[in-house]
Amino acid sequence: MPPIDFCHFPVSIIKRSEGRSAVAAAAYRSGTKLTNEWDGLTHDYTRKGGVVHAEIMLPAHAPPEFSDRSTLWNSVEQIEKARDSQLAREIEAALPRELSREQQLALVRAYVKDNFVDKGMCADFAIHDKGTGNPHVHIMLTVRPLKENGAWGAKCRKAYDLDENGQRIPDGKGGWKNHREDTTDWNDKGNVEIWRAAWAAYTNRALEAAGQPALVDHRSYKRRGIDKIPSVHLGPAASQMEKRGIRTDKGEVNRQIAADNKLLKEIKARITRLYNWSKAEAEKPEGQQPSMVDLWETQQQLKRPDTRTGKIRALQESAALFNFLNANGIQSMQQLHEKIADMNTRYYDLRREIVKAERRIAVLTERGEMWAQYNEYKTVHKQFAKVKPEKRELFEQRHSRELILYDAAARYLKELKASGEEINPKEWRREIDLLTAQKQVDSIDMKAMREELKAVERLRKAADQLARQERDKPRDRGPER
Repeated sequence: MPPIDFCHFPVSIIKRSEGRSAVAAAAYRSGTKLTNEWDGLTHDYTRKGGVVHAEIMLPAHAPPEFSDRSTLWNSVEQIEKARDSQLAREIEAALPRELSREQQLALVRAYVKDNFVDKGMCADFAIHDKGTGNPHVHIMLTVRPLKENGAWGAKCRKAYDLDENGQRIPDGKGGWKNHREDTTDWNDKGNVEIWRAAWAAYTNRALEAAGQPALVDHRSYKRRGIDKIPSVHLGPAASQMEKRGIRTDKGEVNRQIAADNKLLKEIKARITRLYNWSKAEAEKPEGQQPSMVDLWETQQQLKRPDTRTGKIRALQESAALFNFLNANGIQSMQQLHEKIADMNTRYYDLRREIVKAERRIAVLTERGEMWAQYNEYKTVHKQFAKVKPEKRELFEQRHSRELILYDAAARYLKELKASGEEINPKEWRREIDLLTAQKQVDSIDMKAMREELKAVERLRKAADQLARQERDKPRDRGPER
């Protein structure tokens, strides 16, 4: 059984500079009421539904009082003095529906312990499941290391730059050139790939232990050598709309991707069979190869329909086959194989362009939806900024969904801009239209190739019929003694 798709594994940082707090995030994820001692705000999410389990896991040298959620995250808030501090890391991962709740919990505990807690991080995880078929886990992790005595350690330290002889380099100001380096490897960019791969491995073991055959692969289709175009992650909002029968842009992209994948898979299978068949036939000695004339005549005899509609269809198929042979100047099996080889090359060229276009369209569609989401909830965010401190918690509770969606869109667009991309929704739309138009042209060419393959398949049937007739001929045994 092929691996199931399991690539949605976002990793993010909870930053004070974005107006977020570790206490608020922990309260929301766990569905509890917590007060942030750093700013005095209370966050009450006790009415939040869908939280089926929340738990804190600590390394051996962590203070025992950190098992209390309020104590842990308030300690984090207090140790971070800067207004732009990074407070916590958060990971979200989908849980297999094939596993029971107990099995899901065992999977999360094992994964969190081995990959984070044993490395010295404090972990606070919550399993969410609203019964809509999307069980998932949120894992909050501390980003500052703990000393052996349980006190918070430094995130980074000063390191001196050294010359080729290992000596410090003067900075010309009476000091030495230096730089900052992290005290742990938790921020290494390669960790996301390691954590994602580990999640796939742990999930596979849990599924196998539960007697489930499904397999998880964290790699993209491209890295796995799969020709399939990856679908777009719908997200909770679009997913719920699609379930209610409301079509979304992302849903439309996924439906088109599914149709394109089906077409690509079908043509690849057909062209592979015909390529191998024609190659084998072309390699036979010349006297044993069927001639195009023999194949044509045999093909004419294969199907003699009685109905008027059937006769018309048979004439159309014969005409298509004749046009294919005539237009390509095919008079021998070797020429037929060369044509199929050319079609095979053309198929991969078209497939590459279609896959490339679909992937780019998916990226641009997500950008457009995040821009729309940003604008839709911008007003609520502005209202929240003007609310008096004593009323902010009540406003945040009433508009938590809108504020969360706004924050997600704002972060997405900020990171996009930081990467050097221009925020230009009109240009995104124009590029989508151009890519869609070109993809339609490529799809038409692909469908035309499918019709040519159907014509060649009729020649193959004729060749099989000739071979059967040859086998069934009575053998001349010579004169009897």
